[in-house]
Amino acid sequence: MDYDVKDLKLAEKGKLKMEWAARFMPVLGLIEGKFSKEKPLKGIRISACLHVTSETGNLMIALKKGGAEVALCASNPLSTQDEVAASLVKHDNVPVFAIKGEDNKSYYKHINQALGQKPQITMDDGADLVSALHSQGKNLLKHVIGGTEETTTGVIRLKSMARDKVLRYPIIAVNDAKTKHLFDNRYGTGQSTIDGILRATNILLAGINFVIAGYGWCGRGIAMRAEGEGAKVIICEVDPLKALEAVMDGFQVMPLTEAAKIGDVFVTATGDRDVINRAHFSRMKDGAVVANSGHFNVEIDIPTLAKMSQKKRKIRDFVEEYSLKNGRKIYLLAEGRLINLSAAEGHPATVMDMSFANQALSVLYLNKKGKSLQSEVYGVPEKIDNEIARLKLKALGTKIDRLTPEQKKYLTSWQEGT
Repeated sequence: MDYDVKDLKLAEKGKLKMEWAARFMPVLGLIEGKFSKEKPLKGIRISACLHVTSETGNLMIALKKGGAEVALCASNPLSTQDEVAASLVKHDNVPVFAIKGEDNKSYYKHINQALGQKPQITMDDGADLVSALHSQGKNLLKHVIGGTEETTTGVIRLKSMARDKVLRYPIIAVNDAKTKHLFDNRYGTGQSTIDGILRATNILLAGINFVIAGYGWCGRGIAMRAEGEGAKVIICEVDPLKALEAVMDGFQVMPLTEAAKIGDVFVTATGDRDVINRAHFSRMKDGAVVANSGHFNVEIDIPTLAKMSQKKRKIRDFVEEYSLKNGRKIYLLAEGRLINLSAAEGHPATVMDMSFANQALSVLYLNKKGKSLQSEVYGVPEKIDNEIARLKLKALGTKIDRLTPEQKKYLTSWQEGT
């Protein structure tokens, strides 16, 4: 079996880490149990480009127990948990191509190695795998039934490909499932982003000006948790509806050029590039901390920050100090990459349980229906979304009401009024 991981001696630690995460992933556990008995993915080749974490490890095991042949590479150079990669190789015979801190060349080499098994289904977190398949691996497209995408950024890229008529197979936007973005993006990103910032810096958030660029579901979650820590949250937006919502939620809203003058910590969560740029760096006060929680490291204009600086040094793990020519210092976290996965462990397993349940059931759906779908981006079927919510509530021991036949009839009719 071909693989490329840091050190197989880390495997025992990784196995324990996945075992711990599995305790908080009951929905995926139920799916895994069903997969083990029925083998609905028997012989299906899956190439996955995801964050190599303990939760992802449990997803790979579930797919393999369903009969699939899986290969895994990292969707970010700094998000890999080397012990999990080692465990998957040693204990579960999963070909993994991922090393934390790998350079750009190794990153794309690993993507191509994961594609080497000629996948019938792709699983992506940012659409790098799909992009590589459509550019360098066109000869492999004939094998592909369909794919899934985990992130907002990836869905944006894929919808652009579909709009330009270059997407060659159907993709299910797992990110758009309600049991994904309403929980993973909001509660997962909110908690794990704060976790990453605190692990990297150990600063006190209470009382500081905490600036968030972007008030989508990820931005909402970060704002909620920063406010809970006592920070004074400032939201910067380009969408008037989201900006209005932030105002109604009780946050200050202002242009980023104004926030740059007073912010202590800045976090980007937009999915766009150069969100924090020269105009903002030049206004930031001495000691400003800058981090990114978007998928790619393009949200902060790092090359421009480097040009504005006369010196750079690593002052802590995941903290780089940029000394500007006017003497002020700006601290960049985790090289501008995903702070929650680079400096911390990513989302808690409890929310990833629903996200990866969506992945597993979407793969099953593609295996059954993929050949009848067009080369477009599809939402997760509502039936899957509702079933995952039902199973999660059951696992939490929470019961809910049910509509009576009369109530169902009333909601689907127009004849009755007051």
